[in-house]
Amino acid sequence: MKITDIQLGHISIPLKKPFKTALRTVNSVEDLVVKVITDTGHTGFGEAPPTAVITGDTTGSIADAVEGYIKKQIVGLDIENIEEIMLRIDKALIKNTSAKAAVDIAIYDLFGQLHKAPLYKLLGGYRDKITTDITISVNEPEQMAKDSIEAAELGYNTLKIKVGKDSNTDMQRMKAIRAAVGYDINLRIDANQGWKPKEAVMVLRKMEDAGLNIEFVEQPVIAHDFEGLKYVTDNVSIPVLADESVFSPADALKIMQMRAADYVNIKLMKTGGIHNALKICSMAEVYGVECMIGCMLESKISVTAAVHLAGAKSIITKIDLDGPVLCSEDPIVGGAIFKNFEITLDNSPGLGFKSIGNVVW
Repeated sequence: MKITDIQLGHISIPLKKPFKTALRTVNSVEDLVVKVITDTGHTGFGEAPPTAVITGDTTGSIADAVEGYIKKQIVGLDIENIEEIMLRIDKALIKNTSAKAAVDIAIYDLFGQLHKAPLYKLLGGYRDKITTDITISVNEPEQMAKDSIEAAELGYNTLKIKVGKDSNTDMQRMKAIRAAVGYDINLRIDANQGWKPKEAVMVLRKMEDAGLNIEFVEQPVIAHDFEGLKYVTDNVSIPVLADESVFSPADALKIMQMRAADYVNIKLMKTGGIHNALKICSMAEVYGVECMIGCMLESKISVTAAVHLAGAKSIITKIDLDGPVLCSEDPIVGGAIFKNFEITLDNSPGLGFKSIGNVVW
């Protein structure tokens, strides 16, 4: 099964409601889709979102990275030699993690098809069902409380609350949400780098004192400030999860060695795909650091790859893969099965896609 061509397409899917964080507001998924074609007629699919404020990747840069650099490095290689393929993808150019991830995912899709097995079974086979949280966008406290009630009524037991725009209002937001949903619902918060280290400690201690019962706080400070992240971790009782700080296995290793965070978030678009994500999982197992698996605003294509990784590895204990359920429609046939908070995998080879709609090739 040799790679003969790589094609790029664009997928557009409106969201049910605007997605708002401390960094951006988004109304639709506008991602690039990668199709890797082989001489046996098998095709593998991957996806890359242009998340410039986080990864630095734009639609143009992703397309140029795939077509101008990665493609010529791997066309002609056999899918069976996955290590060589991944080395070439990684060395084709620096950074450009979303482009690398899209091709990486398509290759792993084909790897599963080659061996006639679902990918999660080849990578570890730990489970075929996981439960995700759902994101509550940052808005006025009253709106966020309403959105939280709606999510709870759909059966979600864990809500990820976007904060980080203003620490005083963030406190009001969390009080309103906790009052609205009660204490049977698990709340985790994501500041998306929105606070300074001392500000983060101040607001998190207030949340502790108010008895808001926060499971953990995700990325309270700017991504490159590992010392600031450690300062927060050392000075609050609420556990800290590193997200934007983790772009590579080297980043994850440094955070674990520094004990700069309690948990590490793996996102395929930051790690450059499954190959590097597996390395982070191995490090986490050695250091005893539990991981969360997350996603950007992505369709079911790349999120299915993240589900397979979560299905494979027991060190991934927290799931934040709500991208597809935030979309107003699902044009992809096959892949992981999303029923609100419950995500399941079947025995289809690879990632299990049957057809990909809404793509302009």
